[in-house]
Amino acid sequence: MTFHSRKVLLSAVLLLGLSSAASAADEVKLRYLASQGGLAAHELAAELGYFKDTGITIENIGYAAGGPASLIALASGDVEIGSAATSAVLNSIISGNDFVAAYPSNGINNEVQSIFYVLNDSPIKEIKDIAGKSVAVNTLGAHLDYTIREALHSVGLPTDAANQVVVPGPQLEQVLRSNQVDVAAFGYWQTTFEGAAKKNGGLRAIFDDTDVLGEIAGGFVVLRRDFVKEHPQAAKIFVEQSQRALDYARENPEETKKVFAKTLQERGENPDIAQYFRGYGVRAGGQAIDRDLQFWIDVLVREGKLKEGQFAAKDILYSADTASN
Repeated sequence: MTFHSRKVLLSAVLLLGLSSAASAADEVKLRYLASQGGLAAHELAAELGYFKDTGITIENIGYAAGGPASLIALASGDVEIGSAATSAVLNSIISGNDFVAAYPSNGINNEVQSIFYVLNDSPIKEIKDIAGKSVAVNTLGAHLDYTIREALHSVGLPTDAANQVVVPGPQLEQVLRSNQVDVAAFGYWQTTFEGAAKKNGGLRAIFDDTDVLGEIAGGFVVLRRDFVKEHPQAAKIFVEQSQRALDYARENPEETKKVFAKTLQERGENPDIAQYFRGYGVRAGGQAIDRDLQFWIDVLVREGKLKEGQFAAKDILYSADTASN
């Protein structure tokens, strides 16, 4: 009887051990490139301890000049986490990279959006006036680039009618105030820089990306499909905990700003700009919907970069069964 009880207990312990092992991710390090003046949801998740005891660690190995640069690093295997505007992600997939859109990095809505500013005395009043003018953007081939194209298209102008100039986020205000450019575009992920510039006065908004695109995911955190298949449990935990952090930020904005300031301080950036963080602008649960991708798929079809029906949103968006497909 005693032997039988010990045997049952031993079996239970073994079963519990196997169950725990199955529920935990393998030991995986995910490297990424940070964005100046920005805090990704997975960075926030790590600061909040959401990856503790999951087997997942994330490591910042530097800065990305923009979304396309982040995707190049992802494709080359220099990082495991990429992040870019939806249009840039789709262009990268078109060029042959097998990427999965893990979760929306940011979104645009009435609270969070990309805003195009001019100086108060500028003759530019509306979208049509940017034709022939210089517009500062953080990078080409990404969200601001395509928003400008769509804005011009919406008023019947050629999509390349404006002259886009690449300017790092921290210098956007400076180049506008010194009249080096006519318009400065502060992306939805750069609300910290935009808030600081606006506080200094003398600027006037002419339009924002919600005027052109409506409410939509601005970009995605991206994983390689082979990584997801090799580490399905780690990928699942990474996505779920990052989405959990997005919800935390929406529900606890002031605490999030404190974490943001701490992270900027540790990076050697200006922590004061964290006060201007307006949130991530994503839906509850950090979920994407088909339109977040389909809108841009349709644009790329219109531009001749994709064939009708070549891609569907469901083929690109991460889901729990992605690893088995």
